[in-house]
Amino acid sequence: MPTEPETADPPARIPVVVLNGFLGSGKTTLLRSLLVQSRERSLDLGVIVNDMSELDVDGQIVAQTEFFEEGDRRVQSINDCVLSSRRGIETLARTLDTVVSDAPPKLILIETSGSCHPMPLVEFFAKHERFRLTGLLALVDAAMIDQDYDGGRRIVPTMQRNLQSDRRDTTNLLVEQIFFCSHLLLTKADRIDENRVRSIAGCVHELNPFVSVMGLPWGNLPLDDVLAMPEYDYHRVEKLIEELTPGLEAERADDRPYDLATRVIRDDRPFHPQRLWDVCTQHLGQHIYRSKGFFYLCTRDDVALLWNQAAAGINLELVASWRAGILEDENNNLDEAEREGLRERLAREAGRFGDRHCHLTVIGDESQVDEFTESLRACFLTDEEIVRWQAGETFPDPWPSDYVTRAG
Repeated sequence: MPTEPETADPPARIPVVVLNGFLGSGKTTLLRSLLVQSRERSLDLGVIVNDMSELDVDGQIVAQTEFFEEGDRRVQSINDCVLSSRRGIETLARTLDTVVSDAPPKLILIETSGSCHPMPLVEFFAKHERFRLTGLLALVDAAMIDQDYDGGRRIVPTMQRNLQSDRRDTTNLLVEQIFFCSHLLLTKADRIDENRVRSIAGCVHELNPFVSVMGLPWGNLPLDDVLAMPEYDYHRVEKLIEELTPGLEAERADDRPYDLATRVIRDDRPFHPQRLWDVCTQHLGQHIYRSKGFFYLCTRDDVALLWNQAAAGINLELVASWRAGILEDENNNLDEAEREGLRERLAREAGRFGDRHCHLTVIGDESQVDEFTESLRACFLTDEEIVRWQAGETFPDPWPSDYVTRAG
């Protein structure tokens, strides 16, 4: 009697964790923390970063770390559309295939753009046979909630007014990111009063009582907790998807929803430290949601700094030394062959000051983004100041000297 042919078990689906949250909520910080932990464990990860700026700052930060070699297919960036748009979902499907093309990683992390709605991602993974959505993490900036929503008390009333007027804006996005999450992470709570933190935690928890609220200082989420996350509960959000689908149809066709505008600053000049400080502490508007990128100060022209602004908080972080600065340092400990190699590389740079440059992106409400962008442009050294800077003049510099700091 003929026997039935044996069939191989289908390969296990690859777990996927999505880091979702509004602009500047700390997604990249969390991603970098998980990468460090995975390196210590020798755990293979795949990474997809959705950065809506043409500069792709977040993608550069991840790709330039020690965790991935240049050209590594396990790390991919999507920066021409938001993942929750129709084009974004199509791009995500192709990008996932690229990430797993060489060898399937143990886990895939997806950092979404701050304007990404979670619902299309939930629908995508609910139907996918190769990938298994485990964590949909909503990161909520406690400092932003405190500043813009009176400690969380104005979130629900603002949402209700939007519903009454049939209006959708960033408040809808924030609330619905919380509605869909499997884990709610409160970030930057160290910047505000403890009583305010409790109020914020209570307000955001009311929006999704099915999940717990967890404080997340500096992205310190244990990797073991991420690896242990069960498959996403699709049944819990079925009714929510049905209710929101009609209102989200227009957003699915929009690669840049919620009236968010992006401006890019490219310049080879350094910033004047005092003017930059004044602009950031006096003229940072409430609806400038995010600005980020790489820059340098004329008083610290040997180092490249990472600019990271969200709401009223600004962080500066030393990320590298400029090659031009290394070459100019008399105590660089380079031999002649190494110095000549640096000279040859710098000769190919387009800027006037070697490889030094300022590349920033500003994201905000259409009504305010141009004003703040132009205020930043006015902080670059003038031609006359450049002459004085190159002659060795010292400029006032109010920024703290430890490089990792806040303003605002």
